[in-house]
Amino acid sequence: MHCRIYFNKTLFVFLFQLIVAVVLFSPVSAQESLKIDIFGPGQDRINIFVTQPRPLENTAIQDSQYPLEIQSLLRKNLNLLPFLREVPEGEILGGPEVQGVRGTDIDFRKFNLSRVDMIITIGIDQSQGLPGSVELRAFEVFGQRMVLGKAYTLHASDQLPQMVRRFCAELMEYLTGQGGFYHAKLAFEKKQGDIKEIWTVTPLGHDLEQITNIGAIALSPDWSKDSKKVAFTLLKDNQHSLGVWNRETGETDVHNLPGNTVIAPAFAPNGRLSVSIDPMGRPDIYWLTEDFRMDRAIMEHWAIDVSASFDSQGKKMAFASGRLGNPHIFVLDLETNRVQRVTYEGRYNTNPSICPEGRYIAFTRQTPDGHRIFLADLETGRERQISFGPGNDEDPSFAPDSYFIAFSSSRGGKYDLYLTTRNGDRPVMIPTGPGHATAPAWGIE
Repeated sequence: MHCRIYFNKTLFVFLFQLIVAVVLFSPVSAQESLKIDIFGPGQDRINIFVTQPRPLENTAIQDSQYPLEIQSLLRKNLNLLPFLREVPEGEILGGPEVQGVRGTDIDFRKFNLSRVDMIITIGIDQSQGLPGSVELRAFEVFGQRMVLGKAYTLHASDQLPQMVRRFCAELMEYLTGQGGFYHAKLAFEKKQGDIKEIWTVTPLGHDLEQITNIGAIALSPDWSKDSKKVAFTLLKDNQHSLGVWNRETGETDVHNLPGNTVIAPAFAPNGRLSVSIDPMGRPDIYWLTEDFRMDRAIMEHWAIDVSASFDSQGKKMAFASGRLGNPHIFVLDLETNRVQRVTYEGRYNTNPSICPEGRYIAFTRQTPDGHRIFLADLETGRERQISFGPGNDEDPSFAPDSYFIAFSSSRGGKYDLYLTTRNGDRPVMIPTGPGHATAPAWGIE
């Protein structure tokens, strides 16, 4: 059966313009839509093309700097997603040009023949001043349909990165059901000379900021789950202490704990902080009270227990222990107190990071070729290597989406931060400037 829908053209145009002023989102039905299962056994790839910026109707681009910067930022942001492949301009049959930014301005046929799955257009209006208004649209080529559109008004050029991140977050959400990656912020330790301070940065290397200024050695940062605090180990004047940076005040409080060591503080989902300390003469993992005093033990053993990592439900805690003579990875069921051994290979397994969903643990293993990142599947008992050097790959940290993994590596001659995925995709370096960058931990902006 076929039916036709008739509508008043003037009313349609008015309603369309009203919607565009706020949001240009127009999803396609699931049967017609591109979707990526980033958590499945295989990972498809989408061919994507970002067009040259175009002026919106009856306007002109007064300054080409900002439009080209938007295009460059889009490409850089999207290139971080391993399931997207940017199609080079030279592969577009008939040339990459489009007449405008709307679907009626695009020759979808040539892009379809060039095997492009998705097109992103950039519309600019600088008639009211610089940098101007921006409209970003994403189209599925096969269905010739817009699947995402956003309109932004910019008041300063430094708003460009945030605008692009927001758009890419919504595009990733549409494609995968996960978009938090673009709202993330990493805390990490940065060594310059004999000093280590805690810094933060986005996964794209934006908003690089030093958050502590202690003039000592700050190690192993971890964000609270609401991203209002960063806890870390502080080594100063031959003493181990707990440092806690407060995001709202920008101040750092220092807390002394029983024993001689304070190792790898880690926040649980309920906001409680754990840390490995040695009040009994050996490092065990303890809960701390709300005012950062020693509470009860989570894991006590005659051997060394360190590096706690919690799933998002607060049901599992991964940790490293020397109870078998060499460091191995274990997981504790916090409801039953049952301990499960995770690693059986290698003589040196450390730095566990359990993914928020609780199924996978990323960890560092020393191999004949150097330290490498491995991934253990708690459901199947299988493990596989997901980083391959050169140099040493260490300090894996799962993102809140359980997909991306940040780690530190010396493959470039000094330690820098890198991004990969639990599928072991090609690592991408995160720019952090001079100095060694290690021990990344995920928070949100």
